[in-house]
Amino acid sequence: MLSVSYEVFYAVACHLSFSKAAEVLCISQPAVSKQIKKLESLIEVPLFERQGNAIALTPQGEKMLTYLREAKLIQNRMEADVEIIKSRMTAKAELKIGASTTLSLYVLPRVLSSFRKKWPLVKITLINRNTENVLKALKAHEIDLAVVEDKQESNALHYEFFMNDRIVPVCSARSPFAGREVSMDEFKAAPLAMREIGSGTLSAWSRTMSKWNIKASDLNIKVRLGGTEVLKNFLIEDDSIGFLSPLAIKREVALGLLQEVNIPGLLIERSFNFVTRTGESLTDTTRAFIREAKSVYN
Repeated sequence: MLSVSYEVFYAVACHLSFSKAAEVLCISQPAVSKQIKKLESLIEVPLFERQGNAIALTPQGEKMLTYLREAKLIQNRMEADVEIIKSRMTAKAELKIGASTTLSLYVLPRVLSSFRKKWPLVKITLINRNTENVLKALKAHEIDLAVVEDKQESNALHYEFFMNDRIVPVCSARSPFAGREVSMDEFKAAPLAMREIGSGTLSAWSRTMSKWNIKASDLNIKVRLGGTEVLKNFLIEDDSIGFLSPLAIKREVALGLLQEVNIPGLLIERSFNFVTRTGESLTDTTRAFIREAKSVYN
């Protein structure tokens, strides 16, 4: 906190008046003069000069005012942040979040841990469903916030960008497709293991296949599996190619259980988004969670 002398100088410098400063600070004018003299004695330079009945800042006073403006801004931010921290520590609320599988398993745990440390009394519930069912839960007011892949056209929903992601072809390290380039013709004939209808991973994959003018019926889809973990475990044991986010296979790739398949020219991208109900005011805890997520991943 700024000392009394600096606060008095700041008031006098802003108003260029001892009497006005005294009025603003609710102290006597002699007390103002005493504090200015004390400060000038301390720094050993004059801060004001008389110009007839008025006063003006000396060059040293101008410099002092510049520094104090910065100090006041820092002080105000600090005080505001302290109040926010105090409110975080005592805020009691409930936050219900729905997220698609990749986000629930591999992205949000880090955010939830960071958020919980700052808002310890907020009760958090996270449901893990595919994108389609998460959005149904949001529309039905079962959750406060959805975090899903990409956007679906809907006037009832408001989307806010969170982060980018990719979907990559992947196979077992023992698969005949591991460790080599796979042509598009080979890919079309290869056995495929896919996510279930309604998953965000499948939606991103389908959009890219459409750009290549490839229909699901053109491919050798052998199995559809409901969930990222079951798909990963299947691919480890099988010789099929599947499609997953790099976020989901980080550990398996590091352990040498799975490998990305090199299919030249095939790039599948998507975005993760926060979704809320259009026209609905967000609670402080929902806003805080969104801010925390963006902070953690930026």
